[in-house]
Amino acid sequence: MQRNYSQASLNQIKRWTRLLDAKFRREDGLFLAEGGKVVRELLAGDWQTEALLVLPEKASHWEKAVAPVQDRIPVYFLARPEFKKLSQDKEPDGVIAVVRKKEPPDVSSWLAAAAGPLLVGHEITNPQNLGALIRSACWFGFAGVILSANSVDWTHPKVVRSSMGGVFKITVLAGVDLWSLLPDLREKFLLVGSDVREGAVPHPVEEKAALLVGSESHGLPESLLQGAAVRWRIPGGAGAESLSLPQAAAIMMYEMRRGRMVDGG
Repeated sequence: MQRNYSQASLNQIKRWTRLLDAKFRREDGLFLAEGGKVVRELLAGDWQTEALLVLPEKASHWEKAVAPVQDRIPVYFLARPEFKKLSQDKEPDGVIAVVRKKEPPDVSSWLAAAAGPLLVGHEITNPQNLGALIRSACWFGFAGVILSANSVDWTHPKVVRSSMGGVFKITVLAGVDLWSLLPDLREKFLLVGSDVREGAVPHPVEEKAALLVGSESHGLPESLLQGAAVRWRIPGGAGAESLSLPQAAAIMMYEMRRGRMVDGG
């Protein structure tokens, strides 16, 4: 099986290492996706994979994923020190994909066709939080994730890793001016604003809805909250200062979809 595997060159390693920087991800149109499950989700979709980088000593973690595609995707061995430079894990699975980024759809056209529900994030700057949000949005059957300007790059390796491959299963639109998009959102969706201070208890909704969430540190600005049709607040607080953003968003997404989800096992 290993006859098609190659040893990575120093120039190739240098090129892949620079993808840890958002500037070079934008310039090259490439990003990294790490982990056996993440790579399996990638290969199950229609994304273009430029290369698979593998750690020989961890073959049991990646062989099954790599074997079916080795004749059409270049596979390169990396020594542990080289692999660790690219890895987000203390003890890596041993497989990283180099992925070609897709051209995003036009926001207005996509919004008109989206069946909903949507997750809309304002200035989500923590990569693990964003990855967890995308993972939950996939689990609860959301149509897409819209991110404001000043949010972390969704192709950040930590976002991709913590999404557990969710970035390959859901549309992510980044760098969106939410204030300009608000009228369109309100026209097509029930816009629900997440508020830690006041609001109704989250509950199922019958119509198309978009859940608007802010950063864990600052929440949503009042100017955006005022554009929401309703506000939701999760009651509690007796045993902790607050919920994390991914926890709160997951509860709201579940409640929004409760009774309308299909158990995928």
